[in-house]
Amino acid sequence: MENDTTDREINFSRLLNAPIDLVWEVWTNPDHIKNWWGPNGFTNTIHKMEIKPEGEWNLIMHGPDGTDYDNKSIFKEVVLHQKIIYEHTSVPKFTSTIQFESIANQTQLHWKMLFESKEEMIEVVKKFNAADGLRQNVEKLEAYLKNQLK
Repeated sequence: MENDTTDREINFSRLLNAPIDLVWEVWTNPDHIKNWWGPNGFTNTIHKMEIKPEGEWNLIMHGPDGTDYDNKSIFKEVVLHQKIIYEHTSVPKFTSTIQFESIANQTQLHWKMLFESKEEMIEVVKKFNAADGLRQNVEKLEAYLKNQLK
């Protein structure tokens, strides 16, 4: 199958115990996302976050070892309470699709990272532990949402 991209994707899904409007808010508001974004031990400085098609997202992720990681992305699609697609234009290059689905008072989150090649995806998984990093990112989101609901 020509359009099959599964060999160059990282996928993660989680049912979040929070309503979709709150999940959307903490995903799209830089004052929130800076508090949970990234793997364990990382903090963030967000310079620009324009949640609209062709909007820029520029942030620096500060690693626990003091290393700074400059991240630049362009939002490609933003559909309120449904979907965010962004292209990570700095290295490593990938496209993330985050889908939100309201289920009663919870939100089903589907997160896909699509790389340009299978080799690049394998390299990013090896070098940055990307699959585990994505899981940690969602766990940090989950913990942050729990605190917002208190």
